Amino acid sequence: MSDRRNGITYADAGVDIDAGNALVERIKPAAKRTARPGTMSGLGGFGALFDLKAAGYSDPVLVAATDGVGTKLRIAIDTGEVDTIGVDLVAMCVNDLVCQGAEPLFFLDYFATGKLNVDEATRIINGIAAGCEASGCALIGGETAEMPGMYHKGDFDLAGFAVGAMERGADLPQGVASGDVLLGLASNGVHSNGYSFVRKVVEISGLGWDAPCPWDGGNLGAALLAPTRLYVKQALAAVRAGGVHALAHITGGGLTENPPRVLPEGLACQIDLDAWALPPVFRWLAETAGMTEPELLKTFNCGIGMMLVVSPDRAEALTALLRDAGETVVRIGQVVPGAGVIYSGKLL
Repeated sequence: MSDRRNGITYADAGVDIDAGNALVERIKPAAKRTARPGTMSGLGGFGALFDLKAAGYSDPVLVAATDGVGTKLRIAIDTGEVDTIGVDLVAMCVNDLVCQGAEPLFFLDYFATGKLNVDEATRIINGIAAGCEASGCALIGGETAEMPGMYHKGDFDLAGFAVGAMERGADLPQGVASGDVLLGLASNGVHSNGYSFVRKVVEISGLGWDAPCPWDGGNLGAALLAPTRLYVKQALAAVRAGGVHALAHITGGGLTENPPRVLPEGLACQIDLDAWALPPVFRWLAETAGMTEPELLKTFNCGIGMMLVVSPDRAEALTALLRDAGETVVRIGQVVPGAGVIYSGKLL
């Protein structure tokens, strides 16, 4: 080989391979904590392996989901509070998987930034690992991309990819019928949807992220970064107990757009808005922005992060099971003939 020296190096161009290697070493313990039956390899390979037979499946159907965190990332970046944004990333994927009746098995992340900050990236990926661990889902791989010139200083982006499985024939929705009961599981605030609107409302309010929160203790930025709730283990326990016909993760589109996705043609969700109190974060957003109730309902989860459609004769038992698992459960309505969502009562 020639001993001629390069004029510039990859590091001079803004990509630090040593920092990337250091990050992999830093996050290995966190990934190891997420190991579950079926996990076959650690981080660092060209691909990640998973053994479905070792996970207990005999005739599995795979289910995949991908998502991001959206502009909630902007608040995390601006405040430097990045420790729970990885939980949001996992939740947005695995909460969707469980709606198909699938158990999340493994997760991969994609983290992209202009200049890799190993300490910050470790905090972010530790949050991803925490979300995986709470969902029984193994973090088995991912990609860190350092791309100078693509992101402003300090900015980063996240994407997540989850794969789950179920035995053939166990997919949801299944058996939804008129008279089925709608059970709502409480959200943890705004979760990870509608943050372009949230940030606009905060701008209108004139408040900074470090301002006292108008509806709670602490500061505004921290309150709006409350992580998306993980419903996986509780929802799967309900499905396995019998009587669950469908689940709907209430994300973008809110209560107006998501429940109809699990209904057969000719059926509607009749939802009683008097069944629960609107959490104060949504009241503040609505009042500050001058939102109408219909707009609020098709923008945010309004306090219901997951909806279960259950057989009437199983509603009480499933409510008890979910409450024992720590959920706040509200009977919010029923399935009726019609289309879409039919509201009664009021939130505002």
